Amino acid sequence: MSKEIRRIGVLTGGGDCPGLNAAIRAIVKTAHNDYDLEVIGFSDGYEGLIENRYRQIDIDDASGILARGGTILGTSNRADPFHFPVLQGEEYIYLDRSSQAVRNFESLGLDALIAIGGDGTMAASARMAKEGLPIVGVPKTIDNDLFGTEVTFGFDSACVTATDAVDKIHTTAQSHHRVMIVEVMGRYAGWLALCAGLAGGGDIVLMPEFPYDIDAICDAVRTRNARGKTFSIVVVGEGSRPVGGEMTVARTIATSPDAKRLGGVSHSVAAQVEGLTNIECRVTILGHLLRGGSPSAFDRLLATRYGVEAVHMVVRGQTGIMVGLQNQQMVAVPLEDVAGRIRTVTPNHPLVKAAQSLGICLGVSSSVPLEEHYKDPVAS
Repeated sequence: MSKEIRRIGVLTGGGDCPGLNAAIRAIVKTAHNDYDLEVIGFSDGYEGLIENRYRQIDIDDASGILARGGTILGTSNRADPFHFPVLQGEEYIYLDRSSQAVRNFESLGLDALIAIGGDGTMAASARMAKEGLPIVGVPKTIDNDLFGTEVTFGFDSACVTATDAVDKIHTTAQSHHRVMIVEVMGRYAGWLALCAGLAGGGDIVLMPEFPYDIDAICDAVRTRNARGKTFSIVVVGEGSRPVGGEMTVARTIATSPDAKRLGGVSHSVAAQVEGLTNIECRVTILGHLLRGGSPSAFDRLLATRYGVEAVHMVVRGQTGIMVGLQNQQMVAVPLEDVAGRIRTVTPNHPLVKAAQSLGICLGVSSSVPLEEHYKDPVAS
């Protein structure tokens, strides 16, 4: 062990998800058991580092939290150190508080910081690393859209919840002969919609990567009806958009680094399908339900592996990196390679090919190769 490493910090940033406490537990126990390190936990992500809100976390604090959802440290999805919102009068102004964060880090005598989060947290961490902070990132998000890793923890738990919802929707869809539309989160990536659609036996899956043609959706519904299937299940990613159209923005949060809150596209799809097919449609938006609850066994194991490896990397002197999973192995991915990039569903992904083989409609015309329908959700 490097003798310079004696005290490390940890924070959880961005939206919450199942598995955060499992990762914190792994970090604390590995730090104490393997290296006798002291661990400082910051409250509410980078906000806690900026405002110097922290507490020491020991073995007892990390006990009994493996199966608990959320995060014992709290989190924030608007605490960008370089664009930090400060209320002045009745309006927010935005300040660069990165230097304050560095000063607080140094005043606490910390040797490294482990930042658990999604793309926003990794982007901020990449910039903070350039400011001199020795940082190791741990990838979490239900969206599964982080570049540099095959899977993020939180995704499997959300997929289990979404699949269970689709399973339950089946019975009422079949009883009432309706088109049932289930909208899931995922932002600009369709992983959650694709996997929940496959696992839940969805008939139509809409994703941000493949702008949908409402006629193709209606044709799929009519074809099922003609075969005696008098109901259809549509799983929709919240970032889905029509050909030539925009994503549906439910609201805007001015103080957030990513101000757009997507949601509600399923209502538009339902209205059009019902109008064109004369088949009754119903919409269920799962929303934040997908972020809650106890983590799945897979996510508990994955979060634990990430947390353990993050501490090992810190002690080995590997910083400015994110822990990633590639070919079932833990690897170090430079934060600068992760920042500003989104891992989206591609036309040639095995799960997409499987969906096509199963006859699942992806909301586009099958007469044109799927590659020609693909549009980068971020670039477009």
